[in-house]
Amino acid sequence: MFHRSERLLLRPIWPEDWQALLAGIADEGVVRNLARAPWPYREQDARDFAALPADPIHPRFLITRAADAQAIGCIGFGPAGDDAKDQSALELGYWIARPHWGQGYATEAGAAVLEIAGALGHRELVASHFLDNPASGRVLRKLGFEPTGRVEPRWSCGRGGMADTVQYRILLGSGAGVSQRAA
Repeated sequence: MFHRSERLLLRPIWPEDWQALLAGIADEGVVRNLARAPWPYREQDARDFAALPADPIHPRFLITRAADAQAIGCIGFGPAGDDAKDQSALELGYWIARPHWGQGYATEAGAAVLEIAGALGHRELVASHFLDNPASGRVLRKLGFEPTGRVEPRWSCGRGGMADTVQYRILLGSGAGVSQRAA
């Protein structure tokens, strides 16, 4: 599955993308904001992630700039929770390589993925961010996610311990389009 937005091309992650993944995520400042990525992030971690099979119901994408095809991050959604056993809730996850922070790429990619989720028939997504990563909370609110009022501890592989997260959710297909919310 591919998706083109104004500045981005979201495309499947292929095994040969492991070097681009490693170049963007092998930064402690990126990994510490993620729940499932280990630190240090090694070549084999990137190879393993890039080799995962595509899931047409729970897609994940390499975020590339449309102008030059440079990989700048990843985004996707899948079963929520650290153990991914709760099949009823779908969780949005993303990361952007540090040189591309603050340029609106996460919001643009997020809007595209919410459109895809709605087109696939999903009606709700959840997301969270660590308390010390308020920038991610701003992205989620721009996308139309609403805080649930819950702060919950979550294991962070990159931090090697538990950290508090702010919980969000969004209902899809309930009127206003994602592009209107993200504007």
